[in-house]
Amino acid sequence: MDYKTSGVDVEAGRSFVNQIRKTVESTSRKEVIGGIGGFGGCIRLPEGYKKPVLVAGTDGVGTKLELAQDHGSHFGVGIDLVAMCVNDVITNGAEPLFFLDYVATGKLGPQALVDVINGISYGCRQCNCALLGGETAEMPGFYSKGRYDLAGFCVAVVEQDKIIDGHKIHPGDKIIGIESSGIHSNGFSLVRQIVQKSAIDLKRKNIDLSSNLNLLDVLLKPTHLYVSLVKSFFKNKLSIHGMAHITGGGLPENLPRCFPKGLRPKLNIGSWEIPEIFRWLQVQGNIPEADLWNTFNLGIGFCVIIPPDQQEKAIQICLENSMKAWKIGEVEESNESSLGGLSHI
Repeated sequence: MDYKTSGVDVEAGRSFVNQIRKTVESTSRKEVIGGIGGFGGCIRLPEGYKKPVLVAGTDGVGTKLELAQDHGSHFGVGIDLVAMCVNDVITNGAEPLFFLDYVATGKLGPQALVDVINGISYGCRQCNCALLGGETAEMPGFYSKGRYDLAGFCVAVVEQDKIIDGHKIHPGDKIIGIESSGIHSNGFSLVRQIVQKSAIDLKRKNIDLSSNLNLLDVLLKPTHLYVSLVKSFFKNKLSIHGMAHITGGGLPENLPRCFPKGLRPKLNIGSWEIPEIFRWLQVQGNIPEADLWNTFNLGIGFCVIIPPDQQEKAIQICLENSMKAWKIGEVEESNESSLGGLSHI
């Protein structure tokens, strides 16, 4: 017996690293020291910071992976992995610096792995974030053949006196909601149940007549990356008091996370158009309205809290970055002693 007969092909692993070398190197920043292949990735802090603070985040793609793997769609979930991490760390006003990935698999065709890393690299390039290193673990018997799981880790940097942590949020501040690209990467345990129950052909079903995308394309559309948009906010000197990435738990759970005690968001729930995919899921799955709000982003993937006189400027910057945005609510006082919840009008 040898390692290969037990299910782990070391030579194939080396070949895989050589295949992805160019795409990984394409994400490099000037601060990166050395290349891939070492035991650790090395990177300098960018110049110009007086009191740099590192902001770290980690996440995965969740059970969206199962749907993607069932249909051989691997590139998009690589983008999802990056987005779920970088969209979190930028809420503190930080600039993504580097990214690490972890891929665990039973036995996977080399092209599928390459597609995943290509997707991760694409996402990193869009954020000017170096793919500094990663790990591919082949674990036959633990994971099924053809299946894999993903985890991502992002580190960002921000000047200490420029950290956005919500302490500047005041009653009367306005909430701008920025469009999601769809479901993003949350709620797919419920999505998959609904799809299985519906027993429809995902590649033929079209639920949105304004788009040529079939249902599978809509479900697997990668998560929006909001990094360049937030950079544009800063470049145009938008006064940002708080930011929230709308992930699992939807607006009710995620928006209040950036609020200080004694304040809460008040939303006008009719102020933006909820994409058809969410209403289709609700009808097909007979999902109660409260569960719909507490599971999905419902078309809002990111929020910024700003002074009232900055609303038009914020929406214009979003449009210039090819993203729709809406005035979806405002900040109000809350009698709760802990973090306030969410009210609506």
